[in-house]
Amino acid sequence: MGVKGMKKISWFCLGLAIAGTPAFAEYSDKMFVREVSRGLDIVGAELNAYVVPDAAPGELGRDVYQSVGVADSSDIRMFIPTSMYMRAGAGLNLGFATDKASVADEKYEAQDSYTIQIGLGWNLSSYVRAEIDTQTTTLKFADLKDRAANYKTVGAMLYFDFARRYVMDGDITRMRHFVPFMGLGAALGHYEFEGANGANGFVVAAPRATLGFNVMLTDLIGIDVAYQYQMMIGDGFGWNAKKNGVDNISNVIASFRVNF
Repeated sequence: MGVKGMKKISWFCLGLAIAGTPAFAEYSDKMFVREVSRGLDIVGAELNAYVVPDAAPGELGRDVYQSVGVADSSDIRMFIPTSMYMRAGAGLNLGFATDKASVADEKYEAQDSYTIQIGLGWNLSSYVRAEIDTQTTTLKFADLKDRAANYKTVGAMLYFDFARRYVMDGDITRMRHFVPFMGLGAALGHYEFEGANGANGFVVAAPRATLGFNVMLTDLIGIDVAYQYQMMIGDGFGWNAKKNGVDNISNVIASFRVNF
């Protein structure tokens, strides 16, 4: 084949290549769009699977992975543990569990007596609380209508809750609404038996012990109901009473506890 023949073949191949270029370009564009679209669909499916995983079977799966419907449950709420609280309340004296006041050789039972309490407390742990409080008590006595006694004390108490207030359930913190407790401490103060020859003076309440329960009304406000025992060491108990006496006083106190 001569030079002219080779030139003809070269020009023919070049023409075929030029003629086929638009078709190849059109095919590449379509393929590119198809592949990109398919890739976005795959990525979107993977993201959806990551954000909302299928509920895994079994207890472990429910604790760790299952989240569908959790936000709609009225039984699951978030509680933030508090570090301090205040209380205010009042109580009645238990005359049958309180020593009688002495008037010479006669004894008179406490009757229609009451106590007012104000306190400030700290939550030291899930089970232990510390509290300081003031109590003002008015004692009245049967068959002694014209006589009464008053005492005021400042005390310190250590409380032990019998159940954990806040309970972790997976990533959710639940709050127990009923918690029984006990407390132990002491108090200092002054009492005054109104009238002549009253055994007035400095008094020590040691020990002071309580046993009761707390019921939460809201996330932060609850009611404490407790029996309180105090062994009062002081300058007698009553009128014309023996000095340096030891007497027992019992009260039932209900108070509002406000956490913050």
